[in-house]
Amino acid sequence: MRTAPPPASVISPAADDAAALIAPAPTESGTAERSDSHTRSPVRSARRSSGRSSPNGPKRLFVLDTNVLMHDPSSLFRFEEHDIFLPMIVLEELDGHKKGMSDVARNARQASRTLDALAAQKGADIRQGMPLAASSNREATGLLLFQTELLAHQLPASLPQGKADNQILGVVQALKLQNPERQVVLVSKDINMRVKARALGLEAEDYQNDKTLDDGELLYPGSLALPHDFWTRQSKTLESWQQGGQTYYRISGPVVDKLSINQFVYYESAGEPPLYARVSELRAKQAVLRTLKDYTHLKHSVWGITSRNREQNFALNLLMDPEIDFVTLAGTAGTGKTLMALAAGLTQVLDERRYTEIIMTRATVSVGEDIGFLPGTEEEKMGPWMGALDDNLEFLAKGDGGNAGEWGRAATNDLIRSRVKIKNMNFMRGRTFMNKYVIIDEAQNLTPKQMKTLITRAGPGTKIICMGNLAQIDTPYLTEGSSGLTFAVDRFKGWPHGGHITLARGERSRLADFASEVL
Repeated sequence: MRTAPPPASVISPAADDAAALIAPAPTESGTAERSDSHTRSPVRSARRSSGRSSPNGPKRLFVLDTNVLMHDPSSLFRFEEHDIFLPMIVLEELDGHKKGMSDVARNARQASRTLDALAAQKGADIRQGMPLAASSNREATGLLLFQTELLAHQLPASLPQGKADNQILGVVQALKLQNPERQVVLVSKDINMRVKARALGLEAEDYQNDKTLDDGELLYPGSLALPHDFWTRQSKTLESWQQGGQTYYRISGPVVDKLSINQFVYYESAGEPPLYARVSELRAKQAVLRTLKDYTHLKHSVWGITSRNREQNFALNLLMDPEIDFVTLAGTAGTGKTLMALAAGLTQVLDERRYTEIIMTRATVSVGEDIGFLPGTEEEKMGPWMGALDDNLEFLAKGDGGNAGEWGRAATNDLIRSRVKIKNMNFMRGRTFMNKYVIIDEAQNLTPKQMKTLITRAGPGTKIICMGNLAQIDTPYLTEGSSGLTFAVDRFKGWPHGGHITLARGERSRLADFASEVL
């Protein structure tokens, strides 16, 4: 979406009014392959689909839409050995969006500063192209090209020439005609822009670098079912021992390659005792499994609640483990994410005195229309957003009060609420939480940048729990692949002090479970 009307005199539709701008020939810089598995290139999907790019072939020419730079100011350095072309209208639009305090304005200013630094470097020639490798980012070895002259194009007369999208399409078409030996690709976050480009016979791609998961990939579930012949294969090499009331197993074989630190494994077979364990050590071709505490039993209840299924038991083992500093819980509505996180927090704050208080926050994104400004203090303003907190606290207070009477229940409720603080995430920057139990609810609505801001608030002795349902993303332009929750799960996978579990079964009610399946 574009909010500012662009100028209409950047590209001339007449062929005899413009001089051709020929992109420089490929240099002998070679390719810069990435070794970090977490860094995703926006050109990889195109390589798989087209099959025309090779290390010895011509470098491709990517034309960036304005929304790519406003989405990721560092996108200029994400195209490896390929060249980048910026139409003049893109610079005009960046200038029109740079004012304000929004993320879009901030990114526009950052992109402008980056372009200025590249243009100001010693020996830079805007007409011939500026080497991106001259910056601090050495992964980009291509050239940055600006539109310095009018370009001739032959777009249909039905497309208004004053519209910025159409001017960029005209640039792409002109570059394609002038460079028949090169693959010219438009990169845009605008779906309709990409559709229009393809309708005109031009190549177009989405900007993929912001997506943690590619299409077709599944989010790391945090658990793995062991094969039915697991014990038979491990019978000769299996080692086991007891320590601290828990059983440890040292295993080997092909299954070890599928495991990550703090991943849960389970073995369930008719007529055989089940095994529920967590990976505590990985070394070469061996792994050490540690059995879990059984939170399905009433004697291990957490603030009066017990787990009702396998995944909930896994989650409570993460939530109650003092060695785990970061926990992510994903699952559909009614799987018990908020209830378990609060119950574990109250137990560790009030009973075990491990943390001083519970801090709860969430992204304030409406499902429907915005209700406007809210009166009161910070906690009072956050009140309408914290209905889930109130519902679960009421349930936990009733369960803990037993038959204490009305006065006892009121005292318990006051004690609980005195240790639960509600904070707005907009005021988190610069803070440090020490010995706190922090719950980030509805984390699927956070961007990776917001998620980083919140997680880095953790000081010594603090535990952070992120919860969310990737099927209920309400933030515009955020998808399952680019959500901050997906980002956190992917980046913390395998960290010894972090864990993740995807809750699969709803326990709220049969109505809620059926609605989650069919609606």
